[in-house]
Amino acid sequence: MSMLTPPGMGGKYRITGDKYPRMRRPRRRGRLVLGVVASAAALSLVGWGTLQLIDVFTGGGDRASAAGSGTDCRTKAGASPSVSAAPLPKPGQITVNVLNATARGGLAKKTADELKKRGFKIGEVGNATATYDKKVKGTGVLLGPSSALKTSLPVLATQLASAETRTDTRKGAEVDLIIGTAFKNLTPKATADKSMAALAHPDPSATTSKKSC
Repeated sequence: MSMLTPPGMGGKYRITGDKYPRMRRPRRRGRLVLGVVASAAALSLVGWGTLQLIDVFTGGGDRASAAGSGTDCRTKAGASPSVSAAPLPKPGQITVNVLNATARGGLAKKTADELKKRGFKIGEVGNATATYDKKVKGTGVLLGPSSALKTSLPVLATQLASAETRTDTRKGAEVDLIIGTAFKNLTPKATADKSMAALAHPDPSATTSKKSC
């Protein structure tokens, strides 16, 4: 029996030669497969990122954003307050009653004369009624029918910007400028003219300044 024959195996199995068989570690195929899958996933992510960058630099992202926000922009623009379809009256089409609610004499006539120079038609000039006499604490009250709320009264308000605007149930289109105790002068003509122009021709961008497109 050879010295290389393991004990107990008798002579049935013999190992001949002078070299032992080389023992190899079993390959860890699980780790190999996992590594291949991870590499493929990493390559996919890199490829996707590259495509995104290409879209950004070639304007694809901008086109998508524009397409996605178009409906929203149109909705917001449509919901913005719009200028009345009816044209605003000119000063010559507005009759103003100038009434003095203060204890200072001559204010009604002086104010009426200045309004007349600025193109307004002047109606009654005198003292305010008991409802307002000595009871207007601010610069004044602009009073008229509800139909004048978006027509004559805004035009008159350009001449006394700090005045309060009110409506009543009167018949007719005349409006009142009731002078209050804090009144000093009408709004300077240059400033009033700018306000009048802005009122007649509003800036279109003002209605869309808050959109988030």
